[in-house]
Amino acid sequence: MPSRFPRAVLYLSLLPLLLAAGCDRGRRDGPVRVSVMGSEKEVEAPLAHIGTRAGQVVFAATAQGLVSYDAAGDVIPGLAQRWIVVDDGRSYIFRLRRAKWLNGKRVDARDVRRLLLARMEREVARDPYGIMASVDEVLAMTGDVIEIRLVAPQPDFLLAMAQPEMGVALPDGGTGPYRRTGESKEKGVLLLAPVEDADEGVTEPKAHERLVLRAERPSRALARFTGGKADLVLGGTLAEFPYIALGEVPPRTVRFDPVQGLFGLALSPDTPMFADANVREALSMAIDRQAIIGYFDMSRWKIAEQILPQQLNLPHPSTAPGWSAMSMEDRRNFAIGVIARWQAQHGGKPVELSIALPPGPGMSLLFLALKAQLQAIGITVRQVEKKGDLTLIDEVAPYDSVVWYLGRLSCARKVHCDKAAEDLLKQSVKATDMSARLFLLGQAEPLIQRHNGFIPLAMPVRWSLAASRLNGFQPSPRGDRSLRGLVE
Repeated sequence: MPSRFPRAVLYLSLLPLLLAAGCDRGRRDGPVRVSVMGSEKEVEAPLAHIGTRAGQVVFAATAQGLVSYDAAGDVIPGLAQRWIVVDDGRSYIFRLRRAKWLNGKRVDARDVRRLLLARMEREVARDPYGIMASVDEVLAMTGDVIEIRLVAPQPDFLLAMAQPEMGVALPDGGTGPYRRTGESKEKGVLLLAPVEDADEGVTEPKAHERLVLRAERPSRALARFTGGKADLVLGGTLAEFPYIALGEVPPRTVRFDPVQGLFGLALSPDTPMFADANVREALSMAIDRQAIIGYFDMSRWKIAEQILPQQLNLPHPSTAPGWSAMSMEDRRNFAIGVIARWQAQHGGKPVELSIALPPGPGMSLLFLALKAQLQAIGITVRQVEKKGDLTLIDEVAPYDSVVWYLGRLSCARKVHCDKAAEDLLKQSVKATDMSARLFLLGQAEPLIQRHNGFIPLAMPVRWSLAASRLNGFQPSPRGDRSLRGLVE
C-alpha cells in the first residue's frame, strides 16, 4: 500500500507523545472528562473562536440558542421551551423558558432578539444565499415571546437555528445547558455542571452529570484517552485520523459520525490557469478518488464525484460529471493532453500549483496522494498553509438542503464560480415561494457542477473516542456533539 512508508515515519515521530500517559481504566464514576482537539484560547473565549472545533463545543455547551441539536442530530428545545409555525411556514413564534444570565438577570426576549440579530447578520455575511438570508424580521412580542418572520417558507429553518453558531450569550456567558462551577488549577480546563442544578435550592448534581472539559493538541488528547485519563475525545477529522492507529486505540472506542457535506478542493478565482474550462475539468477528472482513499485504513470512507451527496430537495436528480462514464485510464489520458496543450500555449514552462491544507498527519498523507495524482498528468504541486491555488474545503452540512451546498461554492465564498449560476442564487433569495426558489436552485446546480470550480473528493470524516462508561453517547449526523446524557 502507498501509505505504509508515511505511516511508519509518523509512528516513529509521534510514538513518545502517544505513550506519555498513565492508566486508571478502572474509573467508572465521577465527572465525565472531555478532551477537545484545540487550544486553550478556544476554550477560554469560545465566541471569538466559534469557527474552531473546541470553540463550537464549548459555546454550544454554555450558550444555547432558541433550539439546539440532540445527540441524534434532531432539533430539541433550547432557550425556547416550545414554538409554533404559522402563516404557511413564514412565521416561527418561540416562547422562552424561564432562564437567567450568569449575572443573575432574567433572560428577556428583547435581549435575545438583539443577540440573535447579531448572530444572523454574521451568518448572512458568511453565507448570503443560505437560510438566514430569508429572515425578514425578528420581533420581541413580549418579555418571553419572540417571532421570526421569513420572506419565504424554509423547511430546514429550525435545523439552521440549531447550529452552535446561533447560540446567544452576553459577554460573560450564556444560559447553558452547562455553566462553569469553579476555576481549575489548569489553564484551558473548564469545570461544568448542568444549569438546572446551578440555581440555589436545587439538588446538587450527580458526579457523572458534571464535566471536566479541556482543549489540547490531538496527540495529547489521544494519549490522555489511551492512558485512561479521558472519557471522551472530540473533534476528530481526517487530519487527525492516523493518530488512531499510531496510538493503538481500541477499535470499539472509535465512533464515526454519519455526516454529509463537502470534502474537496476549491479552485482559486485568482489563479490564471483556472480561467481555462478544460483545465478545470481535467483536474477533476484526473484524480483517482479510490486511490486517495487507499492511503487510509478506513473502510467506511466514501468517495464523491458530485457536489451533492444525493438529490436532497433538488427538483431533479443531481448532475453527474460529464466524464463519469469514462474509465480512469481514459480520464487520465485526456487530462494529460489538456495540460500538455495548455503548457505549450504558455511558453512550455513547468505547470506548478499550490494546495492549502490544514496541519495534521492525515493532511500529510492526503497531500502525498494528491501529489501523485497530479504528477501523473504533468502538474507539480506544493503544500501551503493558506491562499493556495487549490484549497481544501472540509465542512459538514448543517442541514440537508441544496441551498447550503450551492451557497458554499458561490462567488461570495471566493470559489472559482459561474456568473450565471451566481445570478440564479441571488434571485433565489428573493423568491417568496419555496417551489420558485427550488426551481432557481435547480437551474443553478448543473451550472455549478459543470463549471468545476470545486473538485469533490469524498465525504467529510468526523470521529470521536468514547469510553465504555459513556453508555448514552451517540454518533451525530450533524457532526455537532451534545454533552448531555453521556452517562445514563
